[in-house]
Amino acid sequence: MRTDGFAKWTQRFEDERERRDAEGDPDWGRGATLHPAVAASIQRFQVGEDGDGANLVGKADQAGDADYARAVRLFVAEEQNHARLLARLLAAGSVPTLSGHWSDTAFVRLRRLMGLRMELLVLMIAEVVALRYYRALRDGADDPLTSDVAGRILTDEQRHVPFHCERLHASLAELPRLTRRPVLALWRLLLLVVCLVVAADHGSALRRLGIGRLRFVADVMASADAVVAAVLAPRPDAWSNAG
Repeated sequence: MRTDGFAKWTQRFEDERERRDAEGDPDWGRGATLHPAVAASIQRFQVGEDGDGANLVGKADQAGDADYARAVRLFVAEEQNHARLLARLLAAGSVPTLSGHWSDTAFVRLRRLMGLRMELLVLMIAEVVALRYYRALRDGADDPLTSDVAGRILTDEQRHVPFHCERLHASLAELPRLTRRPVLALWRLLLLVVCLVVAADHGSALRRLGIGRLRFVADVMASADAVVAAVLAPRPDAWSNAG
């Protein structure tokens, strides 16, 4: 079994897929009781998880690393599974899905502005915010099915972040050394802006889940320190938890 480079990530994604298939889906038949604010919040996150990932996959193919391209496809499949899980959760609570949301449209357009590096930097913002959101949903929801779904997604996101950190480490290494920290400083600033927007947009749900807007923003920004360190470190894979 190869474990060098991104082959190890391909193996991890494949192992997780096998584990997930063996575990099976949550028990949708028990239904879900969703507070209106939490349901509306889940609807918006479900839109963000949905998508074919074709743009990211295309850029990964152009990067010239077959193992990385394979791992990206497996990552996209997990994101699509998150969208499916959230859609089934909403259905269990008799809540429809949304056809789109302005925040997802803005993120997608921003990600497609430039090459793989920009795509991943913007994607990482969504992933870091998602870590804190799904932890709040897992721990704060008073509905067992919601906690189950959120916990499954959180487990995946805790693997996704170091995966992207490793690729960003290699990508930023191609830049002059003096520009790397300024790039990450700008990334942190954009993360703060996005986090403030999310906190405002999902404030009612966050309060219902037991975490206020300011606490949510503070926790996300604190986790950014670990992300930046992982991207700059010679072995970013050694870091394994930003949640």
